[in-house]
Amino acid sequence: MAVTVAVVGAGIRGRGYAEWIGAHPDRARVVAVADPNPRRRPAGVEHVFTDWKDLAARGRIADCVIVATQDAMHRDPVLAFAAQGYHIMVEKPLAPTESECREMVAAALSNDVILAVGHVLRYTPYTRAVRSIVDSGRLGRIVSAQHLEPVGYWHQAHSFVRGNWRREDESSFMLMAKSCHDIDWLQHIVGQPIARVSSFGSLTHFTPENRPPDAAGRCLDCPPRVESTCAFSAVRFYGSRLRDGRHYWPLDVVIDDFTPEALHQALREGPYGRCVYACDNDVVDHQVVLLEFADGATATFTMTAFTDSEHRKTRLFGTAGALEGDGQTIKVFDFLTNHTEIIDTTAGGSSAADGHGGGDAGLMDAFIGAVATGDRNLVLSGPAATLNSHLAVFAAEKARRTNTVVQLGVA
Repeated sequence: MAVTVAVVGAGIRGRGYAEWIGAHPDRARVVAVADPNPRRRPAGVEHVFTDWKDLAARGRIADCVIVATQDAMHRDPVLAFAAQGYHIMVEKPLAPTESECREMVAAALSNDVILAVGHVLRYTPYTRAVRSIVDSGRLGRIVSAQHLEPVGYWHQAHSFVRGNWRREDESSFMLMAKSCHDIDWLQHIVGQPIARVSSFGSLTHFTPENRPPDAAGRCLDCPPRVESTCAFSAVRFYGSRLRDGRHYWPLDVVIDDFTPEALHQALREGPYGRCVYACDNDVVDHQVVLLEFADGATATFTMTAFTDSEHRKTRLFGTAGALEGDGQTIKVFDFLTNHTEIIDTTAGGSSAADGHGGGDAGLMDAFIGAVATGDRNLVLSGPAATLNSHLAVFAAEKARRTNTVVQLGVA
């Protein structure tokens, strides 16, 4: 029998997970959705609500629930649905504060429900291949690692300067919002808990001080000689996607009606038409994290806005070999044989628009399988693993703000 699912939050992530369910009707079906925007609710769902509280008031009407609201809105529905016995998948990050994360994990454990977190990078074919190579011993003992999260200049402008994750008080700090994926991934691949961290970074470019002379507050009002030379022009960025028929993320965050008139109105009145140098953003645009694992292995992680938006890049250095990967292709160099093996794991692009390289589908396959069979081992991003990596992210941000090395506590 198909697993029944309720979806809380029918934005980009919630709809993406619902689409996977729609493509696997033999395994799962959406029976309830809660979202205040009627245009975002999928058609043909039996139970429709404007607020998750109305869904919760009905008692348990599905086997599981997907919580895909904004970051700061995860805690309350997770606690409520855990108390009702729902198995839960919650979009990453768990929550923007350590206390809320601990509370949510405790609720899942005390109510004995499956809790999966949207660390989709753990579920990609690429990650499974890298982890298999590490576990095989081909690299020997992992001594150090380098990992790069190339956010992309336009993704930073869209999501973290103009968009929903631009302010810490409305979402969370940048490392948690964008890169808790990566700290979690490094811990997963190295296979050791993180023991100590330090970090450096700041908001450097997207500030009023860097605003070009004569630039307007909105791209629509910018003089052509200024707008035409700005890499972050909303008119050009969103307009080109509309003209090319790319009616998906990130354009569908800006408009529901894909017409020039709707886009013009959105850029005139909404947040996505603002000059990137005249917004109320405060999250960093670049950050470096230094990690030491429990066994002494070390890693550097770099998150930067100043790249194209592409796959993450990683290098692992072991005592018997080295690995280099770009999210699709893996190169493994063996010290003994002096031979390089190239492995292709291509499974789509790196962003939410194309399923995070197969990670979105992998997470859904694991979560629905765990609910259907009761086998919790299918979930790679469960409560304990997620809490451990989240604590490392909180520690890294503390280290950045205090200019210290932070020793991690007990999860």
